[in-house]
Amino acid sequence: MAVSDRVTGTVILGGGITGLAAAERLAAAGASFVLLEADTRLGGKITTERVNGFVIEGGPDCFLAAKPGAIGLARELGLEPRLRGTNPAHRRTFVKRGGRLYPLPEGITGLVPSRLKPLLTTSILSPWGRLRAGLEALIPARSSDGEESIAQFVTRRFGRNAYDWLVEPLLSGIYAGDGAQLSLDATFPMLAQLEREHGSILRGVIGRRRSGAGSPPPAGFLTPAGGLAELVEGIERRLPAGSVHCGVAATAVQRGGAGYRVSLEDGSTIAADQVILCTPAFATAGLVERLDPELARELREIPFVSTATVSLAFAASAVTRPLEGYGYVSPRAEGGPVVACTVTSNKFPDRVPPGGVLIRFFIGRAGHENLVEQPESVLVDIARAELAQVLGLRAAPEFTRVFRWRNSMPQYVVGHPARLVRLEQLRSAHPGLQLAGASYRGVGIPDCISSGWAAASAVLDAAKVAA
Repeated sequence: MAVSDRVTGTVILGGGITGLAAAERLAAAGASFVLLEADTRLGGKITTERVNGFVIEGGPDCFLAAKPGAIGLARELGLEPRLRGTNPAHRRTFVKRGGRLYPLPEGITGLVPSRLKPLLTTSILSPWGRLRAGLEALIPARSSDGEESIAQFVTRRFGRNAYDWLVEPLLSGIYAGDGAQLSLDATFPMLAQLEREHGSILRGVIGRRRSGAGSPPPAGFLTPAGGLAELVEGIERRLPAGSVHCGVAATAVQRGGAGYRVSLEDGSTIAADQVILCTPAFATAGLVERLDPELARELREIPFVSTATVSLAFAASAVTRPLEGYGYVSPRAEGGPVVACTVTSNKFPDRVPPGGVLIRFFIGRAGHENLVEQPESVLVDIARAELAQVLGLRAAPEFTRVFRWRNSMPQYVVGHPARLVRLEQLRSAHPGLQLAGASYRGVGIPDCISSGWAAASAVLDAAKVAA
């Protein structure tokens, strides 16, 4: 690796979107840095393949427009004109129950229902489930301040039926987690705030909508026309030559003089004034073990879930029954290995060539992660069996792509907010050391970008003070 023994500046560990965002911000400020990525490519879970006119995403396929990080980055990279929203012609989403698909009721906001009529008429819930959910506005607000899981909160306010068949499948689509373990305060704190301020989620959301305070952005989700890899490629073009090194694994971060010494897998070391750790919490724990064992222990307490995606490409002539909507989610209560299905050619029609159909499955969730280790042929067979059962599509795909994401999804379990406080207390004992990424305060692309930017800003502020 062509890196000098002394780096007067910052070492960034991890070349996912968080590390790249931090690098982009440092480069824009003219600061000295080196980014090291253990993999042979940059981007982390953002990986886009372009095959025969198909744009295939291995990880996330879009980002939330309501959060500013990703749009802000696209604007800085000159990519904003290339951003595309989801296709309004197929905007419906479905929920699988009993092997059949039912339309998700309109007005789902922030994971929970926000409109009474669709909630009272949805066929996903049982008659009692609809009635119980509709009585949410009459349920007294909780008087205690203790932390709740998402399952506890939603069941208390809307009933178990609504949690199992409406909320849990949406939750799994975001975190691939178990709502009985995930912290409400760490994942959807705005719901707890609505209860505190209005005594009811329905009353709070309806009141905000009528006042205009809760108006959604014009496009809920956005993505570059050529796939999310455009963000990665755009940053790469902006970084100084020689500042990025792939296939270089760090093994430890320790104190070294007034700064830090980063040990590498090949036995060499790099000295730096500051270090930004953008690796997953469990990997960060291994890096800081010798620097601060207590910090490493806290980091290891953050659990992770493994998932996989399976994409199948077809000729439109092979699809004998029209496919509706963006896809569907499959609740934990439904059973089965599939968490969700996206009809990519409906959601983002520009991602397929004329006459093409692209469908993607998400497989694996908390408690069912062993599926990810199955052979690719098994994962493809799972996806094809699901297609046959639910969508009636039995044709052989033109080609398939399988992506495995081992220990990829951090779980913000009950106790996570308190853990973040302890982590910050421990980190602050090491000036010049920054923690960033999906492990802490948000798993989405905008959250990761904002996290990388915040870490870079802390580095730049520290440099100003030192000067």
